[in-house]
Amino acid sequence: MTNHLAVKLIFMKPYQQVPIQECNEPLIAIPPDFALETPHPYEKLGANYAGKSPYYLRQGVVNCLLKAQTQLQIHHPGWRIQIFDAYRPVTVQQFMVDYTFNQAVTAAGLVESELSVTQRQDVWEQVYQLWAVPSLDFTTPPPHSTGAAVDVTLVDCTGAIVNMGSEIDEMSARSHPDYFANSTDPNFIKYHSHRLLLLSIMSGAGFQRHQGEWWHFSLGDQMWAWLSNQANPDHLVTAKYGRVM
Repeated sequence: MTNHLAVKLIFMKPYQQVPIQECNEPLIAIPPDFALETPHPYEKLGANYAGKSPYYLRQGVVNCLLKAQTQLQIHHPGWRIQIFDAYRPVTVQQFMVDYTFNQAVTAAGLVESELSVTQRQDVWEQVYQLWAVPSLDFTTPPPHSTGAAVDVTLVDCTGAIVNMGSEIDEMSARSHPDYFANSTDPNFIKYHSHRLLLLSIMSGAGFQRHQGEWWHFSLGDQMWAWLSNQANPDHLVTAKYGRVM
């Protein structure tokens, strides 16, 4: 476990300075139009959703996901968006942060109880490149805890997951959306084209993509507002979705 006030100050992201004007739109169940993995990937690792389904999002976000899938199927009949992760309570965010920290320590051949201050800091920097701080502060909610962020990939008409060149939540440079952009390898070119397809359908429905993760999209939260304002500074927007209890 960590001192989350100190962590929050150290790993504060620019988008967290965007004000939130909560619209009180409800969370709703993601309809079966999409591909869903059961049990949920984080439940398989031991995350506790307190008996609730993890496959919930804000109503407006679900509506836009449906638009994205409709656009996908115009060009790729039978293909669907697969929802990897959606609404994530802060308790689950905390679980995944701690899980990833322990995994990173083990992968480095280290022992948690023997880490130096520098080693511990280095590992946390890796973890918080991938995960938002599990903040309980209503002004700086983790994106997934707002019900406005979703991790997605694609499945083809046979139900097979489309190869994007890396796994979701992979803690490596391959997670960057443009990692394969300049490659001449035929397989890498294909991976990049799949990522561009995903970006096209999601952005066409109003989503913004995380700058460092090909799979993470949001609509209406702080990250969405910050990215929208970076792209269009003459028409500034605020976040409309804050943390859901």
